[in-house]
Amino acid sequence: MSDQAEQVARALPPRLLERIGAAVMRPFREVAARLKASLWLIVAVGVIMASLVLIAGLSKTFALIGVVSFVASVVLLPRPDAEHALPGALARPAATARTASAMHVMADALPDPVILLNPAGHVLFCNAPARGLFASLREGSHISSVIRTPEFLDAVSGAPDRGRAVTVTYAERVPVGRRMAATVAPLTRGTERGGNILVLLRDLTEGERINQMRADFIANASHELRTPLASLRGFIETLQGTAKDDSGARERFLPIMAEQASRMTRLIDALLSLSRVEMNAHVPPSDLVDLNDVLNHAKDTLDPLVRETAFRFDVGRFPRPAIVRGDRDELVQVLQNLVQNALKYGDKGGQVRIEAKHIPSLGRQGGRYAIAVIDNGPGIAPEHLPRLTERFYRVDVASSREKGGTGLGLAIVKHILNRHKGELAIASMPGKGSTFTIMLNEARASQPDKGAATG
Repeated sequence: MSDQAEQVARALPPRLLERIGAAVMRPFREVAARLKASLWLIVAVGVIMASLVLIAGLSKTFALIGVVSFVASVVLLPRPDAEHALPGALARPAATARTASAMHVMADALPDPVILLNPAGHVLFCNAPARGLFASLREGSHISSVIRTPEFLDAVSGAPDRGRAVTVTYAERVPVGRRMAATVAPLTRGTERGGNILVLLRDLTEGERINQMRADFIANASHELRTPLASLRGFIETLQGTAKDDSGARERFLPIMAEQASRMTRLIDALLSLSRVEMNAHVPPSDLVDLNDVLNHAKDTLDPLVRETAFRFDVGRFPRPAIVRGDRDELVQVLQNLVQNALKYGDKGGQVRIEAKHIPSLGRQGGRYAIAVIDNGPGIAPEHLPRLTERFYRVDVASSREKGGTGLGLAIVKHILNRHKGELAIASMPGKGSTFTIMLNEARASQPDKGAATG
């Protein structure tokens, strides 16, 4: 029989066994709860019966029967308050577990880092973004192990008694520099105190960086336009006033005015070009382009400029079609900007050459095409290299303006390559020239070749 009972027990589902066990234990829990609730009454009755035995000579048997009868009445007779309180007391742990589980699911669904703390500041739960933000964050550890800013720790320590949410902003320098906003909210209702604490984090670094870039861009653009406008205005006022009838002044001022107007035109064209590139930055190009066609077109458009500057200009090509996914006009613009920079800032009569190289695939990484624009000009000091692709950044401001530079050419190159998922590598040393290399991913062989030559 015992073997059959064990077999039946094994055949029952685990959840059914749990329910049976809970049903069996429920009466015992109810008896224990009733006895606990009436413990002081039972003690009082026992004391009274003992007093009657000692003082009034009551029989011990009757006293014992009285105490047992009272205990039986506590256990068996219905008590409305206990009947209502008992199910709530039994259901409270399950409800608390369900609430905690729902909170964890909600926190996991949020895209921002969320951390749940107990009143002492120890971590009870953290979602995946929070673990990604803080590699050392662990459940059970104190929040000060990952965030040590005094303002934040003060907000956490005061949250249980404050009763309302507060937001603090703090900056971190390690492991990377960033600015964060932390909302610290106690999970209490009304005047309750001492509950758990919810911490919601938002990374403000990117937004503040973009705002700063926008402000710098507007300031730089207005400054770049203000200088030629001031020159034009001064020349015009001079020609309208003291030099009104001075033909020599007109001959001297008009070419300068034309150059300043051309400078503003170049700047506005560059700003419009940069705006168009940024507007399409999120749309990856879909056309198939042969980089040999891009090299040929760039050479044809740049040859007249090369002849004017007396440079030697050599253009290499790939030995076979070099197919990438891209925008043909934008890739031509990249090469034009790089070659124009080499001609503009290089030594007169120098050499500019373009080298083309295919980098075979390695493992899971696909093949790449590298196009290098190499000059033998004065070169660039190492401290300037990381900032060359910033808007309006120039190594020599006066020389750049004199040669017609806008400070936007390499910024446009960077944004075009970002759209094409390409890279720009810059190598240069003073007195040894510069090399600007663009790298683009090779289109997969399974893609159709039709139209590749024309893009």
